[in-house]
Amino acid sequence: MKIALTKHSALTVVDVQNDFIPGGALPVPEGDKVVEPLNKYIEMFRRQGLPIVATRDWHPPNHMSFKEYGGIWPPHCIQNSWGAEFHPDLHLPRDTIIISKATEPDKEAYSGFEGTDLHNILKDKGVRRVFVGGLATDYCVKNTVLDALKLGYETILLMDAIKGVDVNEGDSERAITEMITNGAIGISMEDIFIV
Repeated sequence: MKIALTKHSALTVVDVQNDFIPGGALPVPEGDKVVEPLNKYIEMFRRQGLPIVATRDWHPPNHMSFKEYGGIWPPHCIQNSWGAEFHPDLHLPRDTIIISKATEPDKEAYSGFEGTDLHNILKDKGVRRVFVGGLATDYCVKNTVLDALKLGYETILLMDAIKGVDVNEGDSERAITEMITNGAIGISMEDIFIV
C-alpha cells in the first residue's frame, strides 16, 4: 500500500524519552531501535515543511501512575529530569511542537490528545492525516492512535518505528491488531510517497 505525504499530513513522535530507552527507569526492550527510523521520518517531514509533534510524559514526582501512589509503574519521566528528556540521538527540529502529558498528579494520560491542546493545534494547521511512531506500542502509541481515529484523523501507524513494553507477552501484537481493526493503516518507510 502506498500512502501520500500531503500538505495535510503531520508526524507525531510519541514519548522517545530517556526513561523508556534501555538504561532508563522504565525501559522498553530495544526502545532505542526506533530512533534511527524516526529520524528518517523527521527529515522527510522537515523537508516538506510539515508539522512535527513530539509528545512526552511529563510527570510530577507524585504521579498516580507510580507504584508508590497506587499505580503500576516505577517513577519515570519526572518533570525536568534526565529521564524525561528526549533521547539525545533523536533529531527533533527547533520548531517541533512539544506536547507534555500526564502533568497532573491525579490524572493519567497515555494518549498525546488526553488533557492537551494537540487536537486544536493540528486542526489549526489543517492536518487531516497523522503518522504516528514511538514508544510504547501497547500504551502511549496505542492510545494516541485510537484517540486520533476517534477524532476523525486518517491515522497511519509507522510499523518500523514502534516498540512495545509487553508487560504481558503479546501485548504489542494485540495493540497493533486493535489499532488496525479500529481503522489505523500500518505502513513502513517504503510505502510513503511525496505529492
